[in-house]
Amino acid sequence: MHTLARLRAEVSHLAPVDTTLVVYGSLARHEFTDGSDIDWTLLVDGLADPDHQNQAQRIGDRLREKGFRAPAPGGAFGNLTFSHDLIHRIGGEDDSNHNTTQRLLLLLESLPASHSGAYDRVVANVLARYIEEDLVSPFDTPYRVPRFLQNDVARYWRTMAVDFAHKRRVRSARGWALRTAKLRMSRKLMYAAGLLSCFSCETAFRDARCKHPASCTADVVEFLSEMVGSTPLDIVARVVLSYFGELSGAAGALFGAYDQFLGILHDPERREHLEQLAPARADSDPEYQRVREIGQRFQDGLTELFFPRDTPLGGLTMRYGVF
Repeated sequence: MHTLARLRAEVSHLAPVDTTLVVYGSLARHEFTDGSDIDWTLLVDGLADPDHQNQAQRIGDRLREKGFRAPAPGGAFGNLTFSHDLIHRIGGEDDSNHNTTQRLLLLLESLPASHSGAYDRVVANVLARYIEEDLVSPFDTPYRVPRFLQNDVARYWRTMAVDFAHKRRVRSARGWALRTAKLRMSRKLMYAAGLLSCFSCETAFRDARCKHPASCTADVVEFLSEMVGSTPLDIVARVVLSYFGELSGAAGALFGAYDQFLGILHDPERREHLEQLAPARADSDPEYQRVREIGQRFQDGLTELFFPRDTPLGGLTMRYGVF
């Protein structure tokens, strides 16, 4: 939280009124360490203005001057993001990996780091687009699992897994062990939080009756906006405790494994060891084997959480998450 407060103090005033400086990743998850990058974008929700690019460059320059680690070059961060692309280019040939990444991370792993007007509008409008696309007949109700959103969450998880293999090849396996740990833990947690956010719609609105589709859609958008405003860990804890309390034991095992994973990331020596580890040494390296064991316990917790027999969450997983 100290890092986020310092970043806001240094650069939030550089964001124009029709934009929001948005941060992602470990900073948005409240898991920031000294070895973490600052993944950010200047989210634009207004008329095109040449000064937007200038302000984004000033933000990047200021962050570097103040000692913040820049995001990886050529990626989805450290530049401008336009609301039109996030809202209207969902699916189809124009929905690139870059656009999908920015849209799903906006929902699942982001925080506003300046005035939040543009951020709040874009999140609500992206969610509205997802919900409205599910309503194909006058008899449809938004008070259910949003399939369009849930499928895009699943698609993004698969995209991350495929891109992991691509990055391992093009980067000559540099940093592969740390990326593997993150894929198995923080990336997988984000996917789980996205699924639970979608599944919770059916439970939260189980007894609701929709008489006016527009107002009902607004109800679901408000519910999901509030849900995704939390960190992935908080979303999992909230959904389990609020709707699926019988699974609290599985959630406790999951959180225990994740806490140990965070302990490794917060240890500079262990993190550096994973950064430098060669793939050929993985099977004999005690630290990497420890990371694998933590990842397996984390997976076991997720399996117990999502696939128990004869529970509401298990039913939702089979109905929506598998087919």
